[in-house]
Amino acid sequence: MNKIIMVTGATAGFGRAIAMKFAQNGYNVIITGRRTERLEEVSKELDAIKGIKHLALNFDVRKRYEVEDIIKELPDEWKNIDILVNNAGLAVGMDLIQDGNIDDWDRMVDTNVKGLLYVTRAVAPLMVARNRGHIFNISSIAGKQEYEKGNVYCATKHAVDSLSRSMRIDMLKHNIRVTNIAPGLAETEFSLVRFKGDKQRAKDFYKGVKSLSAEDIAEVVYWCATLPEHVCINDINITPTQQANVGNLWRKE
Repeated sequence: MNKIIMVTGATAGFGRAIAMKFAQNGYNVIITGRRTERLEEVSKELDAIKGIKHLALNFDVRKRYEVEDIIKELPDEWKNIDILVNNAGLAVGMDLIQDGNIDDWDRMVDTNVKGLLYVTRAVAPLMVARNRGHIFNISSIAGKQEYEKGNVYCATKHAVDSLSRSMRIDMLKHNIRVTNIAPGLAETEFSLVRFKGDKQRAKDFYKGVKSLSAEDIAEVVYWCATLPEHVCINDINITPTQQANVGNLWRKE
C-alpha cells in the first residue's frame, strides 16, 4: 500500500515540486490550494503518473473552519497521512515598518503562521492515533536572520522556526518526526508575489545568481522523509552556493 503525503500550497513552486517528486516515487498525494485552475493543472499532471492516486482539495489555509471541515471529511482511505508538508506561505510587500501595509501584514500572518497551525491541528491527531508520521514546515532563511524591509515576513518565518522546535518536543512521545526547512534565495513565483506582479523587479531579484530551484527543495524534503525512521533531521538551512546568509550574496556580473 502506497504511503500518503499531503502538501499545502501545491499549485506552484515548492509545493508543486514536492508533490511531483513524491508521486514519481510511488506516494499517493493529497494536494491543496486556493486557486482552482492551478489545482486542476497540477491534478492533471498527477493523473499522468502511473501507480499512484491523488486527491485535490480546494481550500484556503487561512480559513480555519474550512480547513477543519475538509480534513474532517477526508475519505477513510486518505486519513492515514504519513507526511504533512506545511508549504503554503508567502511574502508580500517590502516596506519599512513605519510605512507598512497592514493588509499585507495580515495576509502573511494569516497564511504563514495561522494557516500552518490550522492545518497541523487538523492533521496531527490522525498521526498521533497511529503513533507515526512526519511533519515538514517550510520556513525560510528569513526565519533565522532579519533584513531591512523584511520585518513582518521575517517575524512569521521566525514563528515557523520556533513552532517547528516546539512541535518536535510535543510530538516526541508519539514517534512523529518534525523537520524545519529554511531555504535561502530560490527562484519561484515568490518574488512575483512579494513585488505584487512586477515581473521586471522579480526577475532582477535573481540576477547574477544561480538560485535554488523548487526541485532542489523537493529533493531535500524527499531525502529527509526517506531516511530510516529512527533518524530525524530537525532543521536544514539551505542556500545557493553564492549566498552565505541573508545579508551576504555574491552576484556575478
